[in-house]
Amino acid sequence: MSRPERVVAADNEVQELVAKARKAQAVYEGFSQEQVDAIVRDMAKHVYDNAETYARMAVDETGIGNYEDKILKKKGKARVIWNSLKGKKSRGVIGEDPENNLVFVAKPMGIVASVCPVTNPIATPMCNGMFALKTGNAVIFAPHPKAQKCTEHLTSEFMKIVKKHGGPDNLVQTIKKGSVEKTQELMKSVDVVVATGGGAMVKSAYSSGKPSYGVGAGNVPVIIDRGVDFKDAVGKIVTGAAFDNGIICSHEQFVLTPEERYDETVKLFKDTGKVWFTDDDAQVDKLRKLVFPDGHLNKDVVGKSAREIGAMVGIDVPASARIILLPAKGAGAGDLLAKEKLCPVVAILPYKTFHDAVAKAKANLLVEGAGHSAALHSNDEKNIREAGVELPVSRLVVNQASSLTAGGSLTNGFAPTTTLGCGSWGGNSISENLDYKHLMNVSRIGKVITNKKVPTDDEIFA
Repeated sequence: MSRPERVVAADNEVQELVAKARKAQAVYEGFSQEQVDAIVRDMAKHVYDNAETYARMAVDETGIGNYEDKILKKKGKARVIWNSLKGKKSRGVIGEDPENNLVFVAKPMGIVASVCPVTNPIATPMCNGMFALKTGNAVIFAPHPKAQKCTEHLTSEFMKIVKKHGGPDNLVQTIKKGSVEKTQELMKSVDVVVATGGGAMVKSAYSSGKPSYGVGAGNVPVIIDRGVDFKDAVGKIVTGAAFDNGIICSHEQFVLTPEERYDETVKLFKDTGKVWFTDDDAQVDKLRKLVFPDGHLNKDVVGKSAREIGAMVGIDVPASARIILLPAKGAGAGDLLAKEKLCPVVAILPYKTFHDAVAKAKANLLVEGAGHSAALHSNDEKNIREAGVELPVSRLVVNQASSLTAGGSLTNGFAPTTTLGCGSWGGNSISENLDYKHLMNVSRIGKVITNKKVPTDDEIFA
C-alpha cells in the first residue's frame, strides 16, 4: 500500500529543510565564541525590545493567555536566559581539570529540532534557538498549527540577525503549515530533539530514534507552612497562579493551608481583589465538570480568563478576578480538582500536620504531575528538607511565585529555560532544567596523571 500523499509531501518538505540546515551548520560550526555570542545576544535583545508586538501576536493567533503577562514573560525570559549564557564557554576548549589532567572541548550536536507548544509560541523557540546557536548547531522549529504565524515571524527575524553577523542562510528554519506528520518526520531526521508539548508528542520524540529532551505534565501543589507571613505567601501564590491565565506548567494549582487558618487564608485570597471564591456546592460542581467534563482536561478552558471560564457555566465572575478559588473535597484521587488545570482555577484544602500536607501534595503528584515541581512557603529548614526529600519532583520552589521562577530566575539557582525536565517520574531523560549544555557534545582529552599514587588492592578494599 502506497503512503498517503500528505505524508510523502511532509517528508519531502522536512528533508529539504534538513538538507539546508546541514549546509548551514557546517559553516556555522567554524564560528568563534565571540561570533556565536554576538548572534545569541541579539536574539534575546530582539525579543526583549519587541515583547509587546510578540505578546499581541501570540494572544491574537492562539486565543489564549494574557497580553500584559506575555509581555512580562518575553522580557523576563529574554533577560534571564541571555544573562545565564553570557560569558559561558561553548566553543572549542571550554575548560580544564588539572588535577585529573583532562581538557574539555565543546562540539555541536548538529541539527536541533525544537517542537513548540501553543502555550508558549515565542519564548520556547527563542530559548531553544538561543541554546542551539550558542553551541554551534542549526535549529528547525516545529510550531503548533495554532501558532504558525508567530513562529514563522520569529524565525524570519532570527535569520536577519544571523545574516547581520555574517552567518549562513537557513541556520534557523521553521516548518510551514505545521502538522503531526511533519513534526514526526523532523524528529526522525535531526540529531537531537527538544520537545515541549503534550504527552503524546513527547512520547513520539522519545520514540523517534534520536536523543530527545521532553517535559512531563505539571501540577504544582503549594504548601503554606505555619510560621510564615500568610499575606505574603498568598500574594505570591496569586501572582504565580494568575500569570498568563494559568498556562505555565509550573504554576500553582492546589493550595494546602493549616486547618486552623483555612478561613483566614481564604479571606486573604479574597482580599487581594484578584480572587473569586465560592464554596457553593452547585457552583463548585459546575466548574469541576467544566474543567474535567469526562475526567480529562477540557481544552476549551486552557489559557482562558477567570471571567471567561465562569461565563461558560453561567457564573458571573467579576472582571477584576484573575483566579477562581475552589475548595477541594480531598487530595489525589479524592477530587478531580487535584489534577493539572492549565487555567486560572485553583483548589484549596486544609491540612493537619506538616507531614499531612506533604502526604497530600504527594498524592496529587502521583495522580498527575510527578517529576515536575512543587512549591512551599516556609521558614522551617527541617520542613523544607522534609518536603524536598519526600516529594517526587525535580524542583521544589521555596518562598517564590512558582510559575515565575521554577524555570529560572535572577534570584534563584535554577537554570533559566522554558523546558523543565521531569526525570523518570515524568518519562523524561533529565530531571533538571534544560540549558545550552544539553545541546553540545563534549570531548575529553585525557593524559596520564603524573606523580599519581596508585592504591594497592588492600588499600582499595580497606
